[in-house]
Amino acid sequence: MKTKLYPFKGKYPKLGAGVFIAPGARIIGDVEIGDQSSVWFNCVVRGDVEVIRIGARTNIQDGTIVHVTGGQYGTFIGDDVLIGHLAIIHGCTLESRSFVGMGATVMDGCVIETGGMLAAGGLLTPGKRIAKGEMWAGRPARLARHISEDEMKQYLVGVGHYKELAAIYGAEYEGL
Repeated sequence: MKTKLYPFKGKYPKLGAGVFIAPGARIIGDVEIGDQSSVWFNCVVRGDVEVIRIGARTNIQDGTIVHVTGGQYGTFIGDDVLIGHLAIIHGCTLESRSFVGMGATVMDGCVIETGGMLAAGGLLTPGKRIAKGEMWAGRPARLARHISEDEMKQYLVGVGHYKELAAIYGAEYEGL
């Protein structure tokens, strides 16, 4: 499948096996995306002035922007991360199995630990940290509650769903 991969200052995006990049998405510069991850329609992943590293089986949904902070923060996204539609991920770290809801913003220097969640529409202001098992919400985001084991199991079902969906889309669009 033809993808929209663009070099910047001699750095080319690198994709792992089975990565799905939807039509309209743009991947620019020093970006590495792990196996079986997916970047959906009209996303921008721009590693121009710092690095972006995305783990395996991570899902970045439609319209999301992933960027960096020049001279300060790259963006590091772990394995099995779900990022909802129209999120902004900027110069931060999302550890494996973390979640960012639709329309949420994660700003410079923030960390969402493994199993941490930022609710839809949330604004995580610079330097904040969501600990394991916490859900934060609001603008600015604050601790709303702790996540149950059942919710974490359901989250992992979502990871599997998007992995399967990306494989279907990849097969449909192969050769385009």
